[in-house]
Amino acid sequence: MINIVYAPIFVRMYKKLEPALKEEVKEKINSLQDKKNHTVLKVHRLNGRLEGRYAFSVNYKIRIVFRFENRNTISLLYVGSHDVYK
Repeated sequence: MINIVYAPIFVRMYKKLEPALKEEVKEKINSLQDKKNHTVLKVHRLNGRLEGRYAFSVNYKIRIVFRFENRNTISLLYVGSHDVYK
């Protein structure tokens, strides 16, 4: 099981989401804790300014950007629309 750490900016962005979307985000984060689900979540490595970070889709519009702190810890950095890539 992977430990999840929340960056302060992630928490602020999360609080601005609609309640139904917050529930969907929670479900995806729970799935992220099991490495077997990374393929299903379509976890992918980012390039450019966000090199060294990874992302996955919550739904068609919303993404979560994170990084691996170590083998057993993920730090969630951003949540939002495709603008999180900018």
